[in-house]
Amino acid sequence: MAQGKRISADIHEGALQSIKDMGAAAKQARTAAGEGQAAAAARLGVHVQTIGRIEAGEPGVAIDHVLGLLALYGVTVKVQA
Repeated sequence: MAQGKRISADIHEGALQSIKDMGAAAKQARTAAGEGQAAAAARLGVHVQTIGRIEAGEPGVAIDHVLGLLALYGVTVKVQA
C-alpha cells in the first residue's frame, strides 16, 4: 500500500479536504503566475515531485513545503478550530 494511503487512513475527512484545497490553491496560483512545477520546485528548493504531491493534495508532505509553496505565490491560509 502506498505511504499516502496509509497516512490518510487516520486523518479526518475534513482535514483531508483541507489538504486537497491547499494543493488546488497552490496549483491555481502557480499556473496563474505562469510558472511550471520545475520553476516552483527550484524556487522552493525541493524536488519537482514534491510540488506534484502538494498540488495533488497528498497527505504526508512536510507542512513547511506546503506552506512554503503557498507563500511563494501569495496564498494565505486561515485556520479554524
